[in-house]
Amino acid sequence: MFSRAAATAISVLLIASAAAQTPAPLRPVAASPTPTPATQQLLDSLPQGDLAAAINLLKANFVNRDALSEAELNRATLAGLLGRIPGALAVVPTRESSPAESTAPFYGEVFESRIGYVRLGALTPANLNELDKKLTEMKKLGAVIVDLRDSTTSDFAAAAEFAKRFCPKGKTLFSVRKPGTRQDRVFTSDRDPVFQGLTTVLLDKETAGGAEALAAALRFYNRALAIGQISAGRAVEYADLPLPSGAILRVASAEAIGPDGQSLFPAGVKPDLPVEMAMVDKRQIFQLSAQKGMAPFVYETERPHLNEAALIAGTNPELEAAEAQRRARAREKQPARDPVVQRAIDLVTSLEVYQKR
Repeated sequence: MFSRAAATAISVLLIASAAAQTPAPLRPVAASPTPTPATQQLLDSLPQGDLAAAINLLKANFVNRDALSEAELNRATLAGLLGRIPGALAVVPTRESSPAESTAPFYGEVFESRIGYVRLGALTPANLNELDKKLTEMKKLGAVIVDLRDSTTSDFAAAAEFAKRFCPKGKTLFSVRKPGTRQDRVFTSDRDPVFQGLTTVLLDKETAGGAEALAAALRFYNRALAIGQISAGRAVEYADLPLPSGAILRVASAEAIGPDGQSLFPAGVKPDLPVEMAMVDKRQIFQLSAQKGMAPFVYETERPHLNEAALIAGTNPELEAAEAQRRARAREKQPARDPVVQRAIDLVTSLEVYQKR
């Protein structure tokens, strides 16, 4: 870790040196400049001796000695670490600067009378109760889509409660490991799952913390295919450490380990089927779905087709519908679509067709 930090510090100083026009001291930076891939690869390959020698050579030869004070070197190291391991640490003004826990509501729906859809929202007791009600209604369905794209929590115990509704009794759901402790905190299912059918899980970069551990458990025990984008890679617990000035150093002090024994930090959960979707479209759909449901954002309105009556009348409803859609698009923006949910429905439909063969 020190070699990477020192390498980043060197890269910061070298870039600053090249860009400097006057010998004024460097200002504090919020994030380190990003070296080119080739430079970064070279820095990462430097042995410890080269790193120490580079710092000493800079101190002896660099034109702006003030930029190489211990304070500036430490600042460069911290800035480099902030950039190199995103999500692992942050410097915040006060302890009250903690990010607010998600308050996203639960939402559930059934597509085509056969595919359940549950968007868990915040992993809270209230949403867990809503999930229990909805899964009771969906018990006889063959498939459920679990949408975690609006879920994040630092409470891994809460995430485990959600996982228990899907995963087998007696199995380890995930664990939380803190360096220096003798034993991991292990979360195990102590109840039979409510739903045992085909499961898919939707995620993206706003799937964070305990929600990532939940996704890993569903994938491992339910063989749930993950669809969407890579998760946030923040399946960690944070410790707030006070600095002498009163600022807070927020550090990832414990990491979630999936049921397969692999750490979820910082790589996150990678989708089996990558599907891109703009965050602004997703948030708009989630907001509107409370009144309109999800179906309008998933299914295309069926277009009229050419038929015998139209031939006799000398009309073509397909062309007329296409022209009407063109005029509508010219008048107003078309509604957003959720290609992630659509891909999940297509996948479930394909599997059902295959299983019936």
